Amino acid sequence: MLADVRFASDEESVRRCWPLFVQLRPHLAGEEEFLARWARQRPEGYRIVYAEHGGAVLGAAGFRVLHTMAWGRILYLDDLIVDEGARGTGVGSRLLTALKEIAREEGCAEFHLDTGHQRHAAHKAYLRNGFRFDCHHLALSLDAEHPA
Repeated sequence: MLADVRFASDEESVRRCWPLFVQLRPHLAGEEEFLARWARQRPEGYRIVYAEHGGAVLGAAGFRVLHTMAWGRILYLDDLIVDEGARGTGVGSRLLTALKEIAREEGCAEFHLDTGHQRHAAHKAYLRNGFRFDCHHLALSLDAEHPA
């Protein structure tokens, strides 16, 4: 499926992406929290692109361009979601191709992302699109260190 990829550059277009983001980020309290997080992250360079076909948003991706000591200038993919009904149609690959183009245009040396260890279908899609497993991501909940 050939979907058009566009930037979600205003609140209206970001709102169109909410039904997808909630599929990946169900912990968000609702659309207003999603918009508030987008507004907070936007000055830090966070952007959203979405794939549209026939007036429907079928996929979306949130990303940032960062400078890192480890890798130099990179595109970091925070979020990638393809609507459950559009998985397996090439929408995810179309978004990844568009993001690779953006990374090249912005002078990035690499393209990075983290993915949940249980997301096997996503892993297969990333590997098909040229990614490799490169490192481990660790996390620590700071609330767990300081019980009430």
